Amino acid sequence: MRLERRTHVPLAAAALAPLAAVGLALLLAAGLIAAAGVSPLAAYAELLRGALGSRLALTETLARATPLILTGLAAAVAFRARVWNIGAEGQFYGGALLTAWAGHALLAGGPPVLGVPALLLLGMAAGALLLLGPVALRLSLGVDEVVTTLLLNFAVLLFVGLMIEGPLRDPLAFGWPQSVPVASDLRLPDLVPRSRLHVGLLVALAAAALVWAVNARTVWGAETRAAGLNPRAAAFAGVSLPRTLLGVAALSGGLAGLGGATEVLGVTGSVTTNLSPGFGTAGIVVAMLAGLHPAGVVASAVFLATVFVGADAMSRATEVPSFIADVIMSASLLAMVVALLLVTHRVAR
Repeated sequence: MRLERRTHVPLAAAALAPLAAVGLALLLAAGLIAAAGVSPLAAYAELLRGALGSRLALTETLARATPLILTGLAAAVAFRARVWNIGAEGQFYGGALLTAWAGHALLAGGPPVLGVPALLLLGMAAGALLLLGPVALRLSLGVDEVVTTLLLNFAVLLFVGLMIEGPLRDPLAFGWPQSVPVASDLRLPDLVPRSRLHVGLLVALAAAALVWAVNARTVWGAETRAAGLNPRAAAFAGVSLPRTLLGVAALSGGLAGLGGATEVLGVTGSVTTNLSPGFGTAGIVVAMLAGLHPAGVVASAVFLATVFVGADAMSRATEVPSFIADVIMSASLLAMVVALLLVTHRVAR
């Protein structure tokens, strides 16, 4: 018995693979919930009620989905061209930190109609620079970007801790380590009054639409796909791999940095070392569940946000630990890897 690559991948199988992966992950988690002495159906009912059952719950789920959409897009853009960006967490924090500093010291007092877009662009620039370096090292010296982007996550987080304990520390935070706040008139407006859902959701949806248009309707999008499928053939056809991969790095890192900028401008107003509960890592799962498709990224980000927000309510109602959300996310990723293997390959004698 051996695995043999399929010459044709059925569209239905590719579309059903994420659903099968999610179903298998929920089934595995149901076994753990049952082992804890709780009915899985009752637990999942509480999860849905806690994430979607009220106006507050729904807005919180969508607010949590906003950075997941952007980090998921960052991973999808990079992986499509076989740029293995494992550093979205660091890029997220880099965009957040530069946005907080500029929104307090550089652009405070200016017109919001110019200041808010400028802050979002600065956040994107910070994230882009944090990925351009590793990709440039790969192109010039052959350094594996998996290692460099992974290690940059720790370096950036330590740098953020240094800055918010030192030059950017908020003197009015009563000793709590957080950065200086963004000027109030530069914050993103709320989409729903008295909730944490902000205009950043529209920014994330616009980014997903833009990424889809670039991938599907531009020459550069076709070049990135060619570079990912077969770099040697793409270079033979005239695609400039350095230019293409550096462009991918700028877009991918910029999207992750934009996630950090929207989180600061829309939710927290400042930066702390626990700003992200793992948005960068979860973005990889979002991208894989989506099959690297921008529309799928939106759907899978909402799914994971539902799991994480609903798990807290489920934990309070049924005493099932909220860590079950991490189990579901991890199992979804592993199941999706297996599903993709079975979709693209068949078992042959």
